[in-house]
Amino acid sequence: MRLSIKPYLPKSLFGRAALILLTPVIVVQFLVSIVFIQRHYESVTEQLTSAVVRDIGVLLPHFAQGGDLAVPSGAGLDMARVLDISAKAVPAGDVPQSDARALFDVAGRAIVTTLHAQLGAVVAVDLRRDTGLVMIYLQSSHGALRLDIARGRFTANNPHQLLVIMILAGGLMTLISFVFMRNQLIPITRMAIAAEAFGRGQHIPYTPRGATEMRAAGHAFLAMRARIERQIESRTLMLSGVSHDLRSPLTRLKLGLALLPENDDTRALMTDIADMQRLLDEFLAFARGDAMEEAVMIDPAEVLRGVVARVQRAGPQAKVSFGAMGVAGPCLMRADAVARALENLIGNAQRYGNQIEVSLLVFPESLRFVIEDDGPGIPQDKRLRAAEPFARLDEARNPNQGGGVGLGLAIASDVARSHGGEVTLSDSARLGGLRAEFRIARG
Repeated sequence: MRLSIKPYLPKSLFGRAALILLTPVIVVQFLVSIVFIQRHYESVTEQLTSAVVRDIGVLLPHFAQGGDLAVPSGAGLDMARVLDISAKAVPAGDVPQSDARALFDVAGRAIVTTLHAQLGAVVAVDLRRDTGLVMIYLQSSHGALRLDIARGRFTANNPHQLLVIMILAGGLMTLISFVFMRNQLIPITRMAIAAEAFGRGQHIPYTPRGATEMRAAGHAFLAMRARIERQIESRTLMLSGVSHDLRSPLTRLKLGLALLPENDDTRALMTDIADMQRLLDEFLAFARGDAMEEAVMIDPAEVLRGVVARVQRAGPQAKVSFGAMGVAGPCLMRADAVARALENLIGNAQRYGNQIEVSLLVFPESLRFVIEDDGPGIPQDKRLRAAEPFARLDEARNPNQGGGVGLGLAIASDVARSHGGEVTLSDSARLGGLRAEFRIARG
């Protein structure tokens, strides 16, 4: 089984940049602490211990009186006070059989090793007691002697001062680096916010800043946004002209037919003109999208209630029920575009089902409008194609039946994407038909 560290890595650019910045700093601090400071500390400890050994070598002859170390002479006591060493005889039973030190006492290991190497009379060294003393047990043919020497004479004062200075300096430099790095990442975040807003149809002010490469990317984004806006504006103006040009002859045809005697032929022609008018409206709605509409703060539940009420008034083909889970409150959206998308989804459900359930689900990051019916549904392998413009399905449920041109789901998907969401189709567990979920981001 392959172990991957990707799930544990930061997801944001700032987090990854911080990881890249901190990793070498921490590794260098660790290596310097282990390789340099520890070795240097051990070397200093060995040198100081050697100096203490020399003092002991000067002291021991003054304690010998007739070759007996256990009977100190007056000269030996005076010399011990001068050298700041406490010496006393101990019974043989009180002499430890082995050295004693704390497990992580690195300096203690150097002290013990040096004493045994340079002072042959050493029997044991005790460093465990919390007295600030190093207890050295010496043995001779005439008795045992214990020397108590301050631990400070064996180790350097403030041994971790260099490590503390390195940590503080490293922390300060890292903090300064974070400030500079954050200033470089802010322009990227601002451009991402502007790009995401533009994808939702919102235009927020953006000025390229930061490094040269970041400014170049920002200017490229602004140029791209301007070209897209000009293209949308040109397309909308062209479609408005086409709509006006096509509606005028249709209106003349309707007036001409109204002046003729009403019969089967004129009624059939009027039906054809009505179909042409409806098809024209659908084409224009799909091509125009929601580009001309401004986003407003509105309650999504109110929008959905209005759509359900209009659908129920338009025709009682199917029973439509409404429900909501959670309170969303006012949200930023293009209300007319969302309403048009929901009407298309509910209208599709009305064509094929006798019972329809419409609900609004509120989540912290999104709003989900769910339309379920008891119709035949759409096979799973046809659902992606059903959302394509002008798609034709040959299964029991074809969204183009009933005089449509296959743009209802396409319009709904386009509106959902412009609001940072999507339309998904699945099976309805409650009614057995199709479940259409219109999801948008909460703005």
